[in-house]
Amino acid sequence: MTETIIEKRARLLGPNFSTFYKNPVHIVRGEGVWLWDNDGEKYLDCYNNVPHVGHCHPHVVEAITKQAKLLNTHTRYLHEGILDYVERLISKHHEGIESAIMVCSGSEANDIALRMAEAQTGKKGIIVTDSTYHGNTSAVSQLSYGRNAIGGVGDHIRYVRTPNSLSDNKDNSVSEAEHFAQNVKLAIGSLEESGHGVSALLICPYFANEGFPTLEYGFLDKAVRQVRSAGGIVIADEVQPGFGRLGTNWWGYQKIGLIPEVVTMGKPMANGHPVASVVTSAEIIKSFRQAFGYFNTFGGNPVSCAAAAATLDVIEKDKLTENALSVGDYALNGLRELKKEFPQIKQVRGSGLFFGAEMCGKDNIPLTQYAEKIAEKMREKRVLLSVLGPNRNTLKIRPPMVFSKSNADHLLDTLRSVMKEVECEF
Repeated sequence: MTETIIEKRARLLGPNFSTFYKNPVHIVRGEGVWLWDNDGEKYLDCYNNVPHVGHCHPHVVEAITKQAKLLNTHTRYLHEGILDYVERLISKHHEGIESAIMVCSGSEANDIALRMAEAQTGKKGIIVTDSTYHGNTSAVSQLSYGRNAIGGVGDHIRYVRTPNSLSDNKDNSVSEAEHFAQNVKLAIGSLEESGHGVSALLICPYFANEGFPTLEYGFLDKAVRQVRSAGGIVIADEVQPGFGRLGTNWWGYQKIGLIPEVVTMGKPMANGHPVASVVTSAEIIKSFRQAFGYFNTFGGNPVSCAAAAATLDVIEKDKLTENALSVGDYALNGLRELKKEFPQIKQVRGSGLFFGAEMCGKDNIPLTQYAEKIAEKMREKRVLLSVLGPNRNTLKIRPPMVFSKSNADHLLDTLRSVMKEVECEF
């Protein structure tokens, strides 16, 4: 059955359409942190941040169903749902975040954020890290370093080195924060020399795709001052760390001490319903609205807003940010115990329910293939996780926010078993 689906998928959706794992999982049902395949096998989901409050949460499903039975149309008609939701959403952010644009995906949100920066600054230059990912539109796909863009990457983009993921690396003569700021300064100079100027530093404040290195509060301060001195703004991409996932804060930018002019959000906003958003000041959104005649047919429709509002309800009512901190700390301690047992675990790191372990050999050589084998073997044992980072040697564990300590025990016991099975030339 699975082979037939794979063949049909290639024929109908095109070749090279990515799947997780060498032996893809055919999922037919989900509930909470669990998924079931077409053979009835049960999997622990330690990867998906899209079902933020758990797969098929009844409160979210009820809100979608109720609104779908009543009305669903676009935002050129008046409707309170979008206003009520945006009011709640911006209240979660810092002072100065006053307005929002509702869209359907993080890619759209980041695309709009770049246009906001251009409208506000009158400049085009963008600074990103060299291991980032911000989406799939023509504009933002170029920001993913190393991905082939037809016609090449635009001359208005500058990449800066990703912060070092190993905090015990003492080779650098300056701190990682200083090194990052120096690279940002060089990028600014290059953009100004080219005539593009600096419109924005676009960054995930948790550096999620970069391997979520452990960075101190204020890490970005000097780099941000330089960007603003050059006339640019800062865009925080909260698609992965946002909505309480990190446990310590509602947003990743709060954890690192950043106050961005624009914030983008996506995946977890409506527990699987396609909802995303850009929030910013009244001044910036006015500049954007005057420069671009933007309208999104499905962004902010009544059903989407009902799903997003219900997701906020569950996060708040069930204290899922607090749960993320408690369970995340518990899981990190369990990983630290595994590190004592397996020297290939070079570093354990994370915050809340976004954590993992970087695998390295002697002299910190990345164990990329080994990490991938671990992820594949975990899938065979019916625990779903992934790898990421500049060298894709860091286990990525990012489960739904209802993940429990007993779920963490299941994850850790399975990981210990798998690491004993998978040979590692250390």
